[in-house]
Amino acid sequence: MTTTSTPHPATTTDRDSAASAPRDEDVRLDVESVSELLLGRWPEYRRAARERAGDPRFHKDESLTPAEHRERVLEQMRLMVGDGTKLSWLAFPERMGGLDEPGANLACFSELVAADPSLQIKSGVQWGLFSAAILHLGTPEQQDRLLPAAMDLSVPGAFAMTETGHGSDVAAIGTTATYDPETEEFVLDTPFRGAWKDYLGNAALHATAATVFAQLVTNGVNHGVHCFYVPIRDAETMEFLPGVGGEDDGLKGGLRGIDNGRLHFTGVRVPRTDLLARYGTVDADGTYSSPIESPGRRFFTMLGSLVQGRVSLDGSAVNAAKIGLAIGVKYAAERRQFAGGGTEETVLLDYATHRRRLFPAIAEAYAGHFANERLLDLFDDVFSGEHDTPERREDLETTAAALKSTSTRFALDTLQECREACGGAGFLTENRITSLHADLDVYATFEGDNTVLQQLVARRLVADYGREVKGATKTPAGMARFVVERATSAALDRTGLRRVSQAIADVGDPRRAAGHLRDPETQRELLADRVATMVEDVAMALRPAQKAEPAEAARIVDENQTALVEAAKAHADLLRWEAFTAALPTFEDPGTRRIMTWVRDVFGLTVIERHLTWYLLNGRLSDQRARTVTGYVDRLLRRLRPHAVDLVDGFGYGQEHLRAAISSGAEAERQAEARAYYAALRASGEAPVSEKALRKSSR
Repeated sequence: MTTTSTPHPATTTDRDSAASAPRDEDVRLDVESVSELLLGRWPEYRRAARERAGDPRFHKDESLTPAEHRERVLEQMRLMVGDGTKLSWLAFPERMGGLDEPGANLACFSELVAADPSLQIKSGVQWGLFSAAILHLGTPEQQDRLLPAAMDLSVPGAFAMTETGHGSDVAAIGTTATYDPETEEFVLDTPFRGAWKDYLGNAALHATAATVFAQLVTNGVNHGVHCFYVPIRDAETMEFLPGVGGEDDGLKGGLRGIDNGRLHFTGVRVPRTDLLARYGTVDADGTYSSPIESPGRRFFTMLGSLVQGRVSLDGSAVNAAKIGLAIGVKYAAERRQFAGGGTEETVLLDYATHRRRLFPAIAEAYAGHFANERLLDLFDDVFSGEHDTPERREDLETTAAALKSTSTRFALDTLQECREACGGAGFLTENRITSLHADLDVYATFEGDNTVLQQLVARRLVADYGREVKGATKTPAGMARFVVERATSAALDRTGLRRVSQAIADVGDPRRAAGHLRDPETQRELLADRVATMVEDVAMALRPAQKAEPAEAARIVDENQTALVEAAKAHADLLRWEAFTAALPTFEDPGTRRIMTWVRDVFGLTVIERHLTWYLLNGRLSDQRARTVTGYVDRLLRRLRPHAVDLVDGFGYGQEHLRAAISSGAEAERQAEARAYYAALRASGEAPVSEKALRKSSR
């Protein structure tokens, strides 16, 4: 994996030619074709999932207590099992009643956020974590024996990886599974309070079994973290089995329909045959063996098998942002506030500040959608077995980490902005935005804390850079060329020659600067150069750590952690821009393609705008071009104003998915009533004269 992804497609498909392009005022967005295109690679499955998300039986009921909400969500899952669609079983093998469609499964899962995030995540625990652990970490015999009951919900399950004392650092968990050769059993123990399994969906009430991650110890050797299938409750009484204990996590900030809880184990015996043994087995005498010799690679391979959680959360977060934007934009297209010099009050979307609040987020939502589609393709290639190689798995893990950490942050920021843009109406539960924000909050934490994931991405980028440098400098000639190229680039930046050449080209002509920024190759160069430069800078800063003592190496890494995170964010921006750009030729209607090109430009240029200081300090933009960025973005937002509602309609969500009073047209009715009232009052001649007007006429 390099610091950029696939090459940018030819720009001849990126924009209409001047001769054939329609005028700005004549273009229209073909909403139906956009919605159809956004259904992606598996349109029939995604359409069915969206239809289910619009079914009132699966909707969140805001009036329920947490206890009632938990029971409702469990019943909804039983309805999903019995509806005959197999949408929840898409990823499972055909021999077990599934459909062997791993990518389609995640596409459908992301649509459940429109129904109720609690339903989505509890479903994800059951079929995407508990069942998936059996599927991906178990042998065929274990799959045949354990999966059917997990699939049909006969055995509700928990996924017991996270501990109170260790979340992201899974390798350091404290729970142990020590093999006893006399009974051919593992003895599961929680040695201290920090090793309790924590925040586990289904664990507080409903789970009767769990896939438990523990340090496997046999013959006095710790072979690292492995996964065990462990019954935890009596299915009849729902009481904990001997040696198993736990408690409810209690009230949470969101996702109150999920019974998150804690588990701990004291001398719990697990048959040797219930060690999920795809990547490690223990013979009857306690001899350990694995097809992967390296303990580190074995650990990351096991965890990599469960990457689907990050992939699905990426798509889910983007969908939640789309819903918030659709509510906010539809309301702003109808709500009027302040008379702008006439008798009519102004529609909120006609204010530049409101366009700035919402339109760049629409552009980012589209960019996030197309990036997730590429991620789903990569996931399906790997997990269908079509292109399952170590390199592809590494690319999948890195891309999933980059996009999940970006989209979940974006969703939270966007929902908050939509809430504020809707004023007091946005704060009402009936308009869903606050509820969505509360439920989505923890998406930034589970399946990997966002900051930790960004460090993972950056370290991969730095490692790739190191390999490239090593390859380029194997020979004296290569070393000389590398040094000269690097010195030349540094000299250009230090002396400001890049900026001087731009300033000469742009002097006195902002339109020329804007035209340059409008060019897709320019946008890509600016985005890609920022990634490459940041990765190179942090790689060079980290080089001394390679030969330093452990304490000094840790200090050097710590000093550069923020730079690592920023490089990962820049990489995610580039991935999303490239995905959006690659999707533009698929819009067949010229008017639609032109509007979507504007939307892509808004995304790319607002990313550049956020980091103008970097571009100026590093000599990548002249002062003239830097000043032009904001003005040109504002021009684009004015162009998009007539298409704002169409753009959010293009997301494909109807009122059955939005379910907000302010997105239903009720505001337009209120505004029409108010305008009719004042018009009639003026026509009657009975309207009171304002004091202000009276004073003005008397002067």
